[in-house]
Amino acid sequence: MAATLLPGYPRPRDRYDEMCAADGQARPHWRLLAEALAATSPAQWRERDDIAQQRIRENGVTYNVYADPKGADRPWALDIVPLLLDAGEWAGLAAAVAQRAALLDRLLADLYGAQALLEDKSVPPALVFGHNGFLWPCRGIVPPGGRHLHLYAADLARSPDGRWWVIADRTQAPSGAGYALENRQIISRLYPAPFRDLHVQHLAPFFRALQQALIRHAPIDADETPTVVLLTPGPLNETYFEHVYLARQLGFTLAEGQDLTVRGETLYLKTVAGLQRVHALLRRLDDDWCDPLDLRVDSTLGVPGLVEVARAGRVLIANALGSGVLESPGLSGFLPGLCERLLGEPLRMPSVATWWCGEAAACEYVVEHLHELVLKPAYPSQRMEPVFGNRLDADERAQWVARIRARPNAYVAQEIVQLSQAPAIAADLTTGARATGDAPQLQPRTIGLRVYAVATEEGYAVMPGGLARVAGDTSIDVLSMQRGGSSKDIWVPAAAKPAPAAGTVAPPARLGARDLVRAPATLSSRTAENLFWLGRYGERVDCNARLLRVAMLKLLDDGDSDAPRLLLGLCERAGLLAPARQRSDERLLAAIFDEGNAGSLGNDIQRALRAAMHARERLATAHWQAIERLQDAARRARQARPKPRLDLALSLLDRVLLAGTTLQGHVLDDMVRDAGWRFLVIGRRIERIQRLAAVVQGVLLAGAAETTRLDTGAIEALLDIADSSDAWRQRYLRAPELLPALDIVVFAADNPHALLFQASKLVSDLGKLRAACGGDAPEIAGADGFRDALAALRSFALADCDPDTAAPAALAQAMRELAARTGALSAASAQLSDRLGDRYFTHVADNTSRVLAV
Repeated sequence: MAATLLPGYPRPRDRYDEMCAADGQARPHWRLLAEALAATSPAQWRERDDIAQQRIRENGVTYNVYADPKGADRPWALDIVPLLLDAGEWAGLAAAVAQRAALLDRLLADLYGAQALLEDKSVPPALVFGHNGFLWPCRGIVPPGGRHLHLYAADLARSPDGRWWVIADRTQAPSGAGYALENRQIISRLYPAPFRDLHVQHLAPFFRALQQALIRHAPIDADETPTVVLLTPGPLNETYFEHVYLARQLGFTLAEGQDLTVRGETLYLKTVAGLQRVHALLRRLDDDWCDPLDLRVDSTLGVPGLVEVARAGRVLIANALGSGVLESPGLSGFLPGLCERLLGEPLRMPSVATWWCGEAAACEYVVEHLHELVLKPAYPSQRMEPVFGNRLDADERAQWVARIRARPNAYVAQEIVQLSQAPAIAADLTTGARATGDAPQLQPRTIGLRVYAVATEEGYAVMPGGLARVAGDTSIDVLSMQRGGSSKDIWVPAAAKPAPAAGTVAPPARLGARDLVRAPATLSSRTAENLFWLGRYGERVDCNARLLRVAMLKLLDDGDSDAPRLLLGLCERAGLLAPARQRSDERLLAAIFDEGNAGSLGNDIQRALRAAMHARERLATAHWQAIERLQDAARRARQARPKPRLDLALSLLDRVLLAGTTLQGHVLDDMVRDAGWRFLVIGRRIERIQRLAAVVQGVLLAGAAETTRLDTGAIEALLDIADSSDAWRQRYLRAPELLPALDIVVFAADNPHALLFQASKLVSDLGKLRAACGGDAPEIAGADGFRDALAALRSFALADCDPDTAAPAALAQAMRELAARTGALSAASAQLSDRLGDRYFTHVADNTSRVLAV
């Protein structure tokens, strides 16, 4: 069937093909999808790939690759052909993974507890104590609930005879589950009919089980509600997207080490309302980086004192500190015997044949059969790539034999297994095929599975599917996202009559009226600070882009006249322009494209993007899609260098303004009005007040000077910069004039872009923020000064600026007075910004005693 359905797909020869049997026919569970694939036209293939890539870009799905010439934020690589597994086969595979997780949990408990297995040599002591992942400070720690492994992942591969093998255990901080869920969100929408007709099992129950497992075993005191935190190394980590994604999906607070602190034997999160106890920690930080006091002293990523809190049983850590010791491949050969002893049953799925060279007999076997084996480090801390013995010449083999004999404990040898293959879209889908119109081809690629299990009350529950990793080329057998590999969604059809499986998750108790929550979710001080600065930098980008656009258009339209000179002066006041050693148009282009200039638009965009990345767990998908448009504008700006053009600059500014408008719309319509939203909006209001005040000041002082004439063009520019041209047109059917323009831009209570409107809203937001973060705290220092400056501006008699009634000297004095009052409001907002940082971000000044007393 496959030979006719999928012409050109090669028949499997020396390895197992997941889709096709040896005769080239599609396997029974593949037939429905194979028919759908065969019916797909070249245009549909390209359309599906475009949709998938667009979703990845818009959702910001990245896998960071260190020192990558393509940039740190590499888009996640996803093949658009899913991998199917037979339902019956999957049942056995899931049972084997659940058993292995239970076994490793028992083994870990013994290694850090009684150590009976070490005493009777069931596990070689040298293999454990020589592993720097065995953490001596964690000896004797009994985690809450007695469970060490809450989340486990097994890397699986299928041999040519169809059997599955475990090739690696992931017990420290298993990654990829979030990517598997994102893959499912994308791929299921590309094939809605096959996904429905195959009754593919859903992934959501697995994540609910993980959520409930941490909540259920979190050690709480009376009347406490568990607080769960996902500990991340930060945005530079290669899987940071997944950390954010899981925190949002699970409803946990994303925190870095600097967000947490230990007081006594209790772990706290630094929040805008003070210190809040943390009961459970889902960590994505490797063991030895978690505590610089007891573990790695040079770590700046962990939490000083965390080990002591764990020893006191005051926090649940998933997975338990020290679980990385189980990731040594040298343990694999001992698991069959350990399974019989600890679980009283045979090991359902063996590891690939493994020899630890620390045993004399195993070492001799490896030396004699090195040409048939792959050599690996016994401990993950060793920096060593796998060495395939069949690729070594005689001299190289002799050198490796000498190394093995010199340090036998450091090496593990495993059987070389020809991994299975599955169909994937050829690489030329997005290059040659897209350009020439040729039909894209399905080509076999080496694949491996990462399957996940979560601890529940009834045992380990296994995710029905997981993450398939795909080699980047037909000749590659090493599966690595860092080396250009990609991923697949795994589909497991539901069995006709599913039998109850071990690890079935019991539903949590139903929520009642007493469980209703109206209080905002936990907000860390670091996240609040980044939301605040996202608001400020986002508004700064918007205001400066509007100013630069108006200045550029006026320069093109009017040349060297009063209005362009005024606008260039406003750009200088805003810090956008370098010293006047270039032509005006060159200075404006540099203000847009030169990221090296601290005041440039490009630099401000980068700052806004950094703040957004650090606060990403608080931003919905719609927000991130708007931010992605800003990122796209930044990429286009970099591509335009070193010779940017005026037309490109205007197009870029339009893109930036559209992205800013979209983001502002999502902020106003989509975000819950909690403390995080308040900080973001307050940041925007403070920045808008400062930017608009600077523009109004510049225009008024120019008008007060005898050497400058405020013509219609200059007043039009003021309205455009203040985004108030529509307000003028709705009120006045004539060319702009200064007095009514000032009324609209500064005093209009119904214009959201006016100074008084923003200042009044800011005062209101400050009161609501204080209530959201603890209304018993004293008022923010600086609020009174801001209200005084607002009252002074509100009391200004705008009639004094009427040129029909005021003498020239009095008019100039009134304009200078209004400029001074707008400047005072701007200065008061800057002081208020500093005081907000003292109160909520750094916890100093008048709030210190309240926070430390918690």
